[in-house]
Amino acid sequence: MPPKRKAAAVKENIPPKREKQKSEGNLDNSEPIEGNKAEEKNCSNAEITKDSEPIEGNKAEENNCSNAEITKEEVNTITKLPDKILKVFDKQPPGMLLIAGSVAWETQGQKIKPTDKTRPNINSFHRFTSETYRSAVTGCCSAHSMLININRKALGFGRNHHGQLGQSQLKTFESPVPVNGLGDLNVIQVACGRNHSLFLTEAGIVYACGDNRHGQCGIGNTTATITKATPVKYSGPPIVKVACGADFSVILDTNGTLYSFGLPEYGQLGNNSDGKYFITANKLAYNYVTFPKRVERFVEKTIEGRTIPIEDVKILDFDCGNNHTVAIDSNHRMFCWGSGGYGRLGHAEQKDEWTPRLNKYFDSQQRKIMRVFCGTAFSLAITDIGSLYLFGRKNLRGDTNMYPKPVHDLAGWNINSIGAGYNSILISAEASVIAWGASPTYGELGLGDEVKSSSVPKIVPDLHSMEVTHVAVGFSHSLLLVNVEHENTKQKYEALSEFIID
Repeated sequence: MPPKRKAAAVKENIPPKREKQKSEGNLDNSEPIEGNKAEEKNCSNAEITKDSEPIEGNKAEENNCSNAEITKEEVNTITKLPDKILKVFDKQPPGMLLIAGSVAWETQGQKIKPTDKTRPNINSFHRFTSETYRSAVTGCCSAHSMLININRKALGFGRNHHGQLGQSQLKTFESPVPVNGLGDLNVIQVACGRNHSLFLTEAGIVYACGDNRHGQCGIGNTTATITKATPVKYSGPPIVKVACGADFSVILDTNGTLYSFGLPEYGQLGNNSDGKYFITANKLAYNYVTFPKRVERFVEKTIEGRTIPIEDVKILDFDCGNNHTVAIDSNHRMFCWGSGGYGRLGHAEQKDEWTPRLNKYFDSQQRKIMRVFCGTAFSLAITDIGSLYLFGRKNLRGDTNMYPKPVHDLAGWNINSIGAGYNSILISAEASVIAWGASPTYGELGLGDEVKSSSVPKIVPDLHSMEVTHVAVGFSHSLLLVNVEHENTKQKYEALSEFIID
């Protein structure tokens, strides 16, 4: 391990370092949270009825699914998350929303040339809406964002061409609009994929909307567009976390069991298959997983190349990139699977992994992994002593870390929140926001009109000494929540320009 030192690339206005504290995991740092003991069965293929008509799905797999039909009235009462889990979602104080980057949602990730009417990029953080939010979320390949307001209602804005905002009008929404289909349900977590979204309610029920051509909404079929939040076809123990890749989804239950669904192309579902088959001699297709299927097998690989199963793995936390997944188990070991390109799995090779594989780099370090974050083609991990490691593609020129390497510039910083996007990273650490991302960027770093990209971490000057509680980075935009109960933060927040929708 390199010695802790102050960041060479972020020298200016660095606040004094506090004594390093142990990082906390997203759910629990020791044991998986116990769930509803009444339901011990695994991933189900239950037919969740909507308006008294069941949603058709795949046939139940032996010993892996239940066939109970859950009515619309029962869906919100069959499970209930324990209070200690709900308190985890209340730990983060509500905040006011800031935005930076590209707000031309039509052009994000598309081969569409800007016109005179295209909104210019916002190169510094602006105030956006006057509401207070509990959470602000986007995805590393997303041109849409989701918010949870103070009343636990989900709202979305940005691109909605596949219904990912839960709106029947397939157009862009410039301002936050309530997600249809959730009614009076209280939402505690959301996740954004390329063109779909997941919603977790306080009852431990998951809803989905948006692009479902690969089954990534998990409703039991491949209906192309889901324009309002619809229950995912699952009836196991309550769910405590959801995440989206580009075209797949992963959920975690109270017993530490993962379930995945959607596109299996790179093995990102962790079910020991990439789902490929040939329709004709030269036409390839995929077996989509259209409802949550349990991730059953975890392995490690020896130097000789032998694969050894690991038993009784219970997951505490996880995150998804475009086509890969990284997870932490109850022993704080890190498992990585899916697309191995650019070394984003940290296994020192670029091979795709179809089954969750133990990353053995930290064995010699005798370090525990406490939190993980995934960008498009890279991953980040925080250890029990607060050190940050990066593996995968560092910039669009192709420079890569084939295994986890420490980010020396962040040594000694107490990290609060991380946003990992397509090519950019933003970190809330102590009283600063630190950002970096090599060109091309779209203003999502918030460094101002003069400095639009940086290959090394830099402090965002406008946000220094502000209390930033949450960071999210999309394909080309960033969202921050700031705590205006903090007096200095309130003053600086009010001095920022406001992004106004015409």
